[in-house]
This record gives sequence, structure tokens and C-alpha cells, in this order.
Amino acid sequence: MERGLISVDRWAEGSQAYFLTHLHADHTRGLTPAWSRGPLFCSRLSANLLPSKFPGFDLSLLRVLDVGAWHSLSLLSPSSASDTLVRVMPLDAHHCPGAVMYLFSGDFGSLLYTGDFRWEMTSEKANRSRDMLVKALNGSRVNALYLDNTYWDPSYSFPSRRDAAQQVVDIIASHPKHHVIIGIDTLGKEDLLVHIARVLKIKIWVWPERLQTMHMLGFDEIFTTKTSLTRVRAVPRYSFTLDTLKGLNKMHPTIGIMPSGLPWASKPLDRNENFFDSLARSYYNKKAHEVASVEERLHPEIYTVPYSDHSCYMELHEFVQLVQPINMRGIVSSSSCYIDPSYYFGHCDGMYQTFQRVQHKGKESGKEHVRVVRAEASVEVNDLIDSTRKGRKCRTVGVSGVYMSRASASRRRQRGAKIMEDIYAD
Repeated sequence: MERGLISVDRWAEGSQAYFLTHLHADHTRGLTPAWSRGPLFCSRLSANLLPSKFPGFDLSLLRVLDVGAWHSLSLLSPSSASDTLVRVMPLDAHHCPGAVMYLFSGDFGSLLYTGDFRWEMTSEKANRSRDMLVKALNGSRVNALYLDNTYWDPSYSFPSRRDAAQQVVDIIASHPKHHVIIGIDTLGKEDLLVHIARVLKIKIWVWPERLQTMHMLGFDEIFTTKTSLTRVRAVPRYSFTLDTLKGLNKMHPTIGIMPSGLPWASKPLDRNENFFDSLARSYYNKKAHEVASVEERLHPEIYTVPYSDHSCYMELHEFVQLVQPINMRGIVSSSSCYIDPSYYFGHCDGMYQTFQRVQHKGKESGKEHVRVVRAEASVEVNDLIDSTRKGRKCRTVGVSGVYMSRASASRRRQRGAKIMEDIYAD
């Protein structure tokens, strides 16, 4: 894909169309209520939630994309100044409400950007997404894959989220006299909380802003801000500290539950340390089989449960086998769990045997190889695909690499990226 056309979860200047995968803070860094750089494409649910996260956002810049449908965008080629057509299909990422993957198609071939996703093929909903992706690819390989490589390591083997949710229920049920706090983000893990509430037939306390989000998601009866109505509270994970738990235990016996796929430190926590900041400190001191797939005790009053909204290694393995990428980039490079994908995925069945680093040529002995490079969580979609064809090095291109004159850029900003009626819709 030609540079200067689109960006995904990247909010710097220099693109004509901007795509949001989901509303977690690490994917909206740089996006503000004063956004004016161009149209923002997202799922319908993300569009509904976005104004509450960014009050005052110019809603005329929002472009809603229906999940599972092809949409055609008319953009302006930075090199030729002629109209160019890019088709895009959002697919449910099963990460948090509104989260989607994007499959792009055009003269460049196909490009799949997963964002954060959980490829958990244990539910009817997840299998529908798989069928949509297979149908959209129509037997073709993906030319370029930007993959959520958060847990790209065989050490990680997560239970299904339903099984992990039942682990949480069992912990709560085994402490009938205790209050319970569960650390969560401002968005995500709603299914976990709903499962707890329905199985135990209780309400769950959330803080006021989270209650507003729950109401926007259609959960009107399960959640409350009145502590007197329930013994189970979902709290912001940044407030989940040892001091908080000790203070609560002075008033009433209380346990804490941390649902996350991240490995947990085995050394004692500092009193004021955020429990989530302790993740992964001891990971590299553990052997692969020692990483738990069931609940663990981090502290006498704390349970950790491997409830993950990211794919584990085997799920990533299955996904890569399915899409058969010619080029591949991990979107997470700052994770302490990062491992070069070529280390493990060079021998996936049905794929070419050797993964090439970006500096190497894409062919050897007449065979084209999958090439792997690190990338940041937000990218400007550039000419990764073209670079394979031309034998050039791939790189993330900054604003200075966008080939567009100021005049043509101004015209495009005035016109906006146009969603065309898709004559190829199926």
C-alpha cells in the first residue's frame, strides 16, 4: 500500500484516513477531543463510546464501518494525485467492546491489521468471525499481516475465557464471608463480570464512570454504585494496591482477584505498588511449564486468574496458519514478553519454512519467505508489500516520508476520505 493513505491507531499528521481498532488508552495516544487531522473510521460500537471518552469530539469526522462488510474508500494517490480505491472490512477482534481487526484490499494485494485480539475458537461468535475472514480472503494468502504478538511465546497457554471466568466464580463462592475486589480497565472484561453476576445472582459495584459505560453497553440491571447492595466490586486496576487491600481488610475481610494473561511476580509487593505494575518481573526466571493456566496466589489475600483478552501462543499459531502471511510484523515491541516471531513461527505447517528478518532479501533458492520485523502498536500503513516486490528494506515511515504536496494534501483534507457504495459487497 502506498504511503500517505491510511494510519491505524496512529494519530500523527500525514495520512488521509485514520482507523481506530479500539478505545484502550495505548491505542488512542495522540487522539484528543480537538481532533481535526482527518476522518476517523471505527466500528459502530466504538463510535457510540468515543464521545464519552473524548467529550467535544467533532462527530462529523466519524465514519462508522459495519463489521463483516466490505467498504470502499476513495483516496488520493500521493505519487500520482489520481483517485485510488481501497477496500476495507472490519472483523470482530473479540478483545473489548467495539474492538475490530481491519482487512484492507486493493492494487497492493491484502493487508490485515489485527490490533489487540483474542483468537479463541470456542464460541459460536468467534467461529462466525473466522468464517467471515476465510470468505473474505477467498483462498488467497495475506500479503502483509500486522499481528498482536503480546503473548507470542509457547509459555502462554490460556484457558478459554469462560473457563477462566468460572475460576473467578469458584474463588468468590469459596469465600462467602469476604468482600471481593476485581481489578479491571475502563473498558473490557464485561463478559467476565456479567458471568459472575448471573451465576452468583448478585450485583457488582463499579465506579460511576464505569457504570455509565455499562449502561451504554446495555447492562442496566447488573451493575451498581451502591456498595451496600453487593460484596463484589470491580475497581480500576490502577487503584489495586496492597495498601488498598490492607485498608479494606481493616474494615471487613477482603480478597482481591486479578484477571489477566500476564505473568505475575513471585517476590513480595511493595505496599503502595500497583499490582498490575508488578507483571512479568519474574517471567524470565520461570520455565515454560511453570506459567500457570489456573489461578495462583500472589499474596495471602490475592488470587490471579489467567483471563486474557489477548491470544496465547497456540491461538496465534492457528491464526497465522489460517491467513498464510507473506510479510508479517508484530505490533508490540515494548512488551517485556516480546519474542521475535521468527523464533517460533518459522515452521508453521503450510507456510514457507524460514522467516526472514527485514534486512534480508525475500527470496532464497527460488522460494519466497515470510519476513518479520518489529513494529510499534500504532502504524502508518506504508509500502511493506511493495518493498517485498522491489527488494527494499521495510520501515515505519514518519511524516517526512509521506509523498504528498501541500496543495494536494489540503484538497484531500477538505474533501475527506470518501466511503463509496461498494459494488463488490457480498
